[in-house]
Amino acid sequence: MGTEQSLQRFREFRERLNERILQEGDRTTKRFFSLDSFAYQEGALTVREKELLGLTASAVLRCNDCIAYHLIRCAEEGVEDDAIKEALSVSLIVGGSIVIPHLRYAYDLLDQIHQENSPP
Repeated sequence: MGTEQSLQRFREFRERLNERILQEGDRTTKRFFSLDSFAYQEGALTVREKELLGLTASAVLRCNDCIAYHLIRCAEEGVEDDAIKEALSVSLIVGGSIVIPHLRYAYDLLDQIHQENSPP
């Protein structure tokens, strides 16, 4: 499967299931989703900074879906690779060696995002 298809499949899956969860979820679920969206809005921290924090926390918590989401958002927000890699290094220090497989995933996905965004 091509890189673009892999990223597209992740996006479609996430969007489709989030929509279903919001349709069928109770008030608590809907409020959580709303809070999550609100937390990443511009404030004392920029959206870019918040996405880097989300990426770091996701790597420490070892959530590949979350890593993918925050890497995509970082790319959309124009976060530089150096900043992403520093955030991932902090994840490794905080989380320890168990984070390494998730760093591999993040670096591979970052390459995929670059390939997808490169002109043919």
